[in-house]
Amino acid sequence: MSTTNEQYDKAVLSCQQIFLNKTKDYGTSWRVYRIISVADQIYIKAKRIRTIQEIGQQKIDDDRISEFKGILNYGVIGLIQLEINNDELEELPVDEVEKLYIEKIAIAKKLMQDKNHDYGEAWREMSQESFVDLILAKILRIKQILKNDGHTISSEGIDANFFDIINYAIFALILIDENVH
Repeated sequence: MSTTNEQYDKAVLSCQQIFLNKTKDYGTSWRVYRIISVADQIYIKAKRIRTIQEIGQQKIDDDRISEFKGILNYGVIGLIQLEINNDELEELPVDEVEKLYIEKIAIAKKLMQDKNHDYGEAWREMSQESFVDLILAKILRIKQILKNDGHTISSEGIDANFFDIINYAIFALILIDENVH
C-alpha cells in the first residue's frame, strides 16, 4: 500500500494535469470569477455528487472522480483568486499558473500532514457521503463569510475553507482509488 503522501501526490498530479491542459485550451478565463462564483462552482459539483449518492443513478457521463477533481481544481482557483485579487490581470502565463497551483497544493499538503498527525488519519474511516457533506458545509461557510464582507469573529477565513475543501476532495479520490466507498 502506498503511503498517504504518495497517494496525495498521485491524486494531485492527475488534477494538476487537467488544470494545466485546460489552461492551455482556455487560458485563464477563470480569472473573471469572483469568489462567490468559485464557491458556486464547487457547490454545483458537490451537490451533483450528493444527488447521485442519494438516487443511485446518473444521466451525465462525468463520474464522481471527475467531479472531485473539479472540486479540487476550483478550490485552487479560489485560493489563487484570493491571493491575486486583481481584476485587471485576467490572462496569466501557463508557467505562472503552474507555479501558483503547486504553491497552493504545497500549503494544503502541509495542512493535511499536520492534521493527520493530530487526528491519526481518521479520514480513512469516513464515508464518501461525509466528504461531500463537509465540502457543502465549507461552501456555505464561505458564502456566509462573503455576506459578512469577508470578516469573521472567531472563525477561520475563506482561504482555510478552500484548503479544507481541497483536502476533502483528495481524501475522496484516494479512497475511490483504493475502492473504498
